[in-house]
Amino acid sequence: MNKLLKLIPLIMITVILSACSNFGVAGKEVTVGGKNFTEQYLLSEMTGFLLKEEGFKVNQMNNLGSSVVRSALENGQVDLMWEYTGTALITYMGQEPVTDPDKAYEIVKDIDSKEGIHWMNMSKVNNTYALALRSETSKELGIVSISDLADYINKNPGKLTIASDAEFANRPDGLKGVEKMYGFEMGSSQIKQMDIGLTQRALNNEQVEVSVAFETDATIKNYDLVTLEDDQQFFPPYRAAVAISQEMHEKYPEIEEITAQLSDKLTSDIMRDLNYRVDIKGESVSVVAYEWLVENGLLEEE
Repeated sequence: MNKLLKLIPLIMITVILSACSNFGVAGKEVTVGGKNFTEQYLLSEMTGFLLKEEGFKVNQMNNLGSSVVRSALENGQVDLMWEYTGTALITYMGQEPVTDPDKAYEIVKDIDSKEGIHWMNMSKVNNTYALALRSETSKELGIVSISDLADYINKNPGKLTIASDAEFANRPDGLKGVEKMYGFEMGSSQIKQMDIGLTQRALNNEQVEVSVAFETDATIKNYDLVTLEDDQQFFPPYRAAVAISQEMHEKYPEIEEITAQLSDKLTSDIMRDLNYRVDIKGESVSVVAYEWLVENGLLEEE
């Protein structure tokens, strides 16, 4: 009998701990998805830090291909992610490119609302195509926009070469479309096709004068390149915004305000700098994400 009495407190403690454990599982929990490149790792990590700060248990599903993470969002394996308006509009929805970023965002938001996905907090991070020159070339030739480039090519045919991946070189919304809108043409001998990861390196090594790039590429900063102004707005916007399941948005509406802290501050230039720290300087994604949040007053340093 005495032994049984001694066991009662232990049993009660076990029950209490079990109840607390179940409460934690039943508490605020969210799964953040991400694609398989540095910018997405950073966005996912920063989002995770902010959500944890507000009491969420955060699961992360990163390093996924674009179509895989999109499917995960659709079937509920992922609750939210940072997606690009251009990717959703053109790749997932099969729509024609839209050059106005706000209009593109509203179209995506409307179409996905019928699929149970809510879009919110579009940022100024625009991971779209760009044409780049070495800074010294830009200064020497006076080329700061694609119109300037077109004018130079038309006056000096055959003089410039461009590094491009095969997809951009041949698709109508790639180089062919740029040539048509801006009124110039580069001959096949002037287009040096290579893997997209090598184009900026070829430009830096002076193997070409122009390169295809992405606005937030770390190599732009690393090689001191100039991205030309798309002054006729040919390239569709690929603005990063939060895509979240409508169910999760209704359950935890505060997530919109939490993630707005990122969309309000992030720009393409900032994202490029953060990518540079990871891709070029070799810093940890978690460290870079955490330090940026602290420096910008979104987290308190521990």
